[in-house]
Amino acid sequence: MKNKKFLLSSGRAELLKLIDETDSLTKSAEKMKMSYRHAWGIIQKINDAVGEGIVVSERGGSEGGRTVLTEAGKKILKLYLEKEKMVEKALNFPSPYLTVDGIILHKNKIVLIRRKTSPFKNCYALPGGFVDYCETVENAIVREVKEEAGLETKIKNLFGIYSDPERDPRGHTVTVVYCLKVVGGKLKSGSDAVGVKLFSLNNLPELAFDHQKILEDFKKISF
Repeated sequence: MKNKKFLLSSGRAELLKLIDETDSLTKSAEKMKMSYRHAWGIIQKINDAVGEGIVVSERGGSEGGRTVLTEAGKKILKLYLEKEKMVEKALNFPSPYLTVDGIILHKNKIVLIRRKTSPFKNCYALPGGFVDYCETVENAIVREVKEEAGLETKIKNLFGIYSDPERDPRGHTVTVVYCLKVVGGKLKSGSDAVGVKLFSLNNLPELAFDHQKILEDFKKISF
């Protein structure tokens, strides 16, 4: 992107790579099984987005001339290939999954949901879940609490981050834990839970994941 204009895709980048290798738009188009006219149209679109020419044609010679990348063309191709390598590296490098959990005191008791799915099916847990792509952690916890416990909430503060690689049997997850205040809704289990219940902090059931530890830490600062 440049000035919010689309520059390169994998196909466009491949065309520029071939031009750089062959010094010929005609040969590059043939290798990509497209017409010269279509290839030239692609070049023109990139030119318009960049604001300057990315190829230059040199006439003459035994082969009737050649087409080469300009410095601008070489620069955007280099940047694209560098970004492509970064993305490939990121995709091949395992990273933790991001989740959120909410600590909610409602009527002086802690809100716990009963899990609908494995792992820890039918066990109690703090309301929470995975953060969706392009979603903030703040929006994720408010959404998850609404979906699982029926409550509309507002974040009071960030309580902590728990990242033990063994905390979730499905794989390494890192959870961002928030303390929340109830501002509306009705306590009821949603689509992602089979039950929701209020418990005294001094009489908690067996909890899923590391939620026992999270609430033990919470009790240390609450009493």
